[in-house]
Amino acid sequence: MTLAPLDASKVKITTTQHASKPKPNSELVFGKSFTDHMLTAEWTAEKGWGTPEIKPYQNLSLDPSAVVFHYAFELFEGMKAYRTVDNKITMFRPDMNMKRMNKSAQRICLPTFDPEELITLIGKLIQQDKYLVPEGKGYSLYIRPTLIGTTAGLGVSTPDRALLYVICCPVGPYYKTGFKAVRLEATDYATRAWPGGCGDKKLGANYAPCVLPQLQAASRGYQQNLWLFGPNNNITEVGTMNAFFVFKDSKTGKKELVTAPLDGTILEGVTRDSILNLAKERLEPSEWTISERYFTIGEVTERSKNGELLEAFGSGTAAIVSPIKEIGWKGEQINIPLLPGEQTGPLAKEVAQWINGIQYGETEHGNWSRVVTDLN
Repeated sequence: MTLAPLDASKVKITTTQHASKPKPNSELVFGKSFTDHMLTAEWTAEKGWGTPEIKPYQNLSLDPSAVVFHYAFELFEGMKAYRTVDNKITMFRPDMNMKRMNKSAQRICLPTFDPEELITLIGKLIQQDKYLVPEGKGYSLYIRPTLIGTTAGLGVSTPDRALLYVICCPVGPYYKTGFKAVRLEATDYATRAWPGGCGDKKLGANYAPCVLPQLQAASRGYQQNLWLFGPNNNITEVGTMNAFFVFKDSKTGKKELVTAPLDGTILEGVTRDSILNLAKERLEPSEWTISERYFTIGEVTERSKNGELLEAFGSGTAAIVSPIKEIGWKGEQINIPLLPGEQTGPLAKEVAQWINGIQYGETEHGNWSRVVTDLN
């Protein structure tokens, strides 16, 4: 028997009887208030995908023995929709999130789906709550697709039931008063990801174990961890973000933008990919090298001493870029230059402007912006 695919054309829509009013932009806090509707779709091994439903935001009802609670059959995505300068609502590179979501699902034996069908369904969900998409630079609708195993029973095996759901929350800028550069603790006492593991998948199980090291770093005055790995202390990620460093070759004067390679331990960040693409297109090749390579905390220390460390920042959906001003390592502080009187380096500032311009419809870039609805 052929299993039913996820089919956006079959969606059943039940609208809320209690539409909420948009909150003032000043009151938007990340992940605290949600839109009026949610999307759900159930899957069974026997029949495949059931009828997708858009319905009023509500609690889930799950058996206490559901495998999601006991064995972490859970994955998620983080993506955003924007109200553009010409009053359309667009999603930024949703195809990349869908591709990654399917990879995560395959890794933990949960069902996959046709990416275009889920993008269409998310578009229909946003249309129901379009009046709740905030307006203004830095404001957006954060979208959280989630997939969980719902099989009831304590045996450890492939789930034969799953639930896909999507919730959305209006959000403000990550940095309300402009950039705020962070201090990092280079962390070799805890490991975020390892070869053969799941560091490149967006699984909830990757996140909970990272909270304790972050609290430990915070107790020493650092905002986040700079995750190191292996005998050479390779730099991998920063907090829950991809990490970028800018070096300068003092012999040639050429600058290098460097980030860790996708070797299975690094999350395949959509913002990371966007930065690499735009840097290759827009930075002068005679002045810049764009590298995906291994580099160590030792190299960063050495280059800092030689005046060859120019800048560092994290990248991710929530903030786009998060400038770094200092790294603590082995009792010493590595200071990272910032623009005079500012909380960012020059490239992080420029990259944020590039991506913001595309997200808010000021500039076009291929098929990166997907129109969901026209408010005109």
